[in-house]
Amino acid sequence: MAFADKDLLKLLDMKIFVDTDSDIRLVRRLRRDISERGREIDGVIKQYNKFVKPAFDQYIQPTMRVADIVVPRGSGNTVAIDLIVQHVHSQLEERKLRWDMAALASAHQCHPLPKTLSVLKNTPQVRGMHTIIRNKETSRDEFIFYSKRLMRLLIEHALSLLPFQSCTVQTPQGEDYEGCTYSGKQITGVSILRAGETMEPALRAVCKDVRIGTILIQTNRYTGEPELHYLRLPKDISEDHVILMDCTVSTGAAAMMAVRVLLDHDVLEDKIFLLSLLMAEMGVHSVAYAFPQVKIITTAVDKKVNDLFRIIPGIGNFGDRYFGTDAPPNWSDEEDTLDS
Repeated sequence: MAFADKDLLKLLDMKIFVDTDSDIRLVRRLRRDISERGREIDGVIKQYNKFVKPAFDQYIQPTMRVADIVVPRGSGNTVAIDLIVQHVHSQLEERKLRWDMAALASAHQCHPLPKTLSVLKNTPQVRGMHTIIRNKETSRDEFIFYSKRLMRLLIEHALSLLPFQSCTVQTPQGEDYEGCTYSGKQITGVSILRAGETMEPALRAVCKDVRIGTILIQTNRYTGEPELHYLRLPKDISEDHVILMDCTVSTGAAAMMAVRVLLDHDVLEDKIFLLSLLMAEMGVHSVAYAFPQVKIITTAVDKKVNDLFRIIPGIGNFGDRYFGTDAPPNWSDEEDTLDS
């Protein structure tokens, strides 16, 4: 769709259209959605015929005419790819361009926090618990104890944002009481492994008979893209409110991948609640930009992320501090989920 914007076309130095046979595109989609996203073949084909192929024919295919280079056979055309790579490398060397990760991390700072973000009120109690778990001298036992307390408060705060409806009950004294009750179908929790599973007991403690699913996402060391490695979701969650849990969110990459998985299982975007003990502004903005209807709920938001994408001042590697394992020298705040 980049070629559809005339103003954007003027900014592009080289326009490349990678053309792949339609049968191969369908096979790739089937393989990805079935093996990596846990979808059924009938649903994938239905989505492809109803939305994907018509959209390609109407919007994508016509933009081929504005491309400087059309690469047939997709990634199998290694000769064309090598030539393009050589050209890009020569241009980068000539212009002395470098990928400034620090600038990327601070690019969001001029924007206000999204309205979909809800932060637990920073009471002296909450700030005191943050002081304890952020302190590098805190013992593991105390770290676990106060983390669990914060998790419980976070879960309770998130549940207060669920939809409710008025109802009337009769008290033991025979009097009516005007109250309210949850108006949704069901609540399901989904933890992003490994750190996210530490929040499951807090959810179970306040939601009777809640169903729990798990997602494991790791980064491909060669492509840098997040990949789904394990998925276990309860059946029929499309109408549920889903509490998506991860203890820290730095860039938001793992959270966004998890949200995409839930959407692929027909969960409505506005029924997804992303919960995290600590988030960076960068992660908040990334998730909110990609999924503007997802509710983002946390106990604190730190402003900075350094050039290694660690939250500053941060909390350290939550999984290692909680489980008592040693963090590698190049750990990141999302390393419990994403191998950097």
